Amino acid sequence: MNQLEVRNLTFEYAIGGRQVLRDIGFDLTAGDFLTVCGSTGSGKTTLLRCLKRELIPAGKLTGSVLIDGIPVSEMKPSESAAAVGFVMQDPEQQIVTDKVWHELAFGLENLGTAPDLIRRKVAEMAAYFGIESWFEKATDELSGGQKQLLSLAAVCLMDPKILILDEPTAQLDPVAAADFLGIVSRLNREMGITVIAAEHRLEQVLPYSSKLLVIEDGRTAAFGGVQEVIGTILEKSDLMRTMPAGVRLFHEFDRGISTVSAPDTSDVTGSADASSAVRIPLTVPECAAWLRKNLTPGRSESENAAPAPGNAASPAIEVSDLWFRYERKGPDILRGTAFSVMEGEIFSILGGNGSGKTTALGCIAGLYKAYAGRINIFGHKLADYRNNSLYHDCLSMMPQDVQTLFLHGTVRQELADARDMLDRIPYDFSPLLDMHPYDLSGGQQQLVALAKVLAPRPRLLLLDEPTKGLDPLMRGRIADVLRALRTDGMTIVIVTHDVEFAAEISDRCAMFFRGEVVSEAVPRRFFAENKFYTTQVSRITRGLLDGCVTYEDAVDILRRKI
Repeated sequence: MNQLEVRNLTFEYAIGGRQVLRDIGFDLTAGDFLTVCGSTGSGKTTLLRCLKRELIPAGKLTGSVLIDGIPVSEMKPSESAAAVGFVMQDPEQQIVTDKVWHELAFGLENLGTAPDLIRRKVAEMAAYFGIESWFEKATDELSGGQKQLLSLAAVCLMDPKILILDEPTAQLDPVAAADFLGIVSRLNREMGITVIAAEHRLEQVLPYSSKLLVIEDGRTAAFGGVQEVIGTILEKSDLMRTMPAGVRLFHEFDRGISTVSAPDTSDVTGSADASSAVRIPLTVPECAAWLRKNLTPGRSESENAAPAPGNAASPAIEVSDLWFRYERKGPDILRGTAFSVMEGEIFSILGGNGSGKTTALGCIAGLYKAYAGRINIFGHKLADYRNNSLYHDCLSMMPQDVQTLFLHGTVRQELADARDMLDRIPYDFSPLLDMHPYDLSGGQQQLVALAKVLAPRPRLLLLDEPTKGLDPLMRGRIADVLRALRTDGMTIVIVTHDVEFAAEISDRCAMFFRGEVVSEAVPRRFFAENKFYTTQVSRITRGLLDGCVTYEDAVDILRRKI
């Protein structure tokens, strides 16, 4: 019997009158791991919310969603709370209590669970998730990775049959994202929990998945086993752009050459098609084995020149020995931070959750005041920019939580002052204009926010996680926009966990660790020397091709070597 049945699901938001979902249909059995992917604004988040009774948006819904034969709309609140767990993209929107231990117990308390049983369940789950060391911490002291893990643990304490994850790694650094998905995979394999995850980082989640659902323009583009679905979209260029770099390389060069039989991964993927005679490589070892078998002897180095910074006669930003803490007696978040960004340069900052990246950006933007150190913007001390002159044609910042930028009830009103910049962003905003900004997908909110912060035409643009919620195709288009702005003379500083984007767009990259910059380098050197903060292409080609960090690097060499 199917555990979840979705039949002819169509949804239209109350405001805007636009159908976001159109006749979506699929089935899952208990223990499936489904990955949902698709372009920005294709309807992924709306679909996930329609599977959880309490989160169904306001609007017109037709079709049916059944869990164990029972319509979701007819489930009692207590039944829905226990049957379907939902982990949101932003843990800040999900955590509701002040302490870690209380957050874990909160759901069970609301279900009227006996206190002794709550204590036992909380202790067991905290041990399983490795939460003991921060069990009594305040929730606002946790890093982004810890908050996301706490949200997952709190949901799992409700013993859900189905676990829904809406881009759960979007705000996690590469190490935290891998750890998070590893725990989700264990829950799926060891406890039999059905997992439904919407993700853009497919290179990390696909190896765990048994099924794949591709949504385009609110419709089902493909559904089935992972290998089967990828095989059906190989010739669809836009959909292929959403696939991991290893899959794209295989598709680019697999015609008439050998394929590699992958090791049996049925214990990981649970996929019925895992034993196919011709298997598309999904993991780094599979891709590397395919590459090794088909390369001609001898290592090659990419001939693509490393990106050069713009014509920078002077620094746009100078940060010297910066110290900052949020509370007088609290720990230092920035510890002697020092770095410079040159005019006309795209400078990306990477590092773990809680390392101080966002705090540093806030200090540069004048949102926080350091208690020691100096910040110069275009040769002037930050304190010299009086009466908000810093924000008049000089500096603009897109924060990590872009909803803080929205002040109006419709997208049309939000973009009223940004009309001149809309042509620079390759996205059709017209269907969204009458919608409330909060009803947009995460990726659409990012694009609206980008248009707003570009409206003043700043000399210096600060972006905190600008690609959060964007599909690879849209990320590529945004990269083109930022390159054009750099050509026009704009200086851009990006804080990001998106290593693929940083490798593609940056002139220089910096690593933050414990409140300071510990290294800086051009992307080719930066990512080629890293083991964890690096791209999938770098992992696949390491030891085989020198200097490959992007998909384009690898294609450049392989056209001459295969």
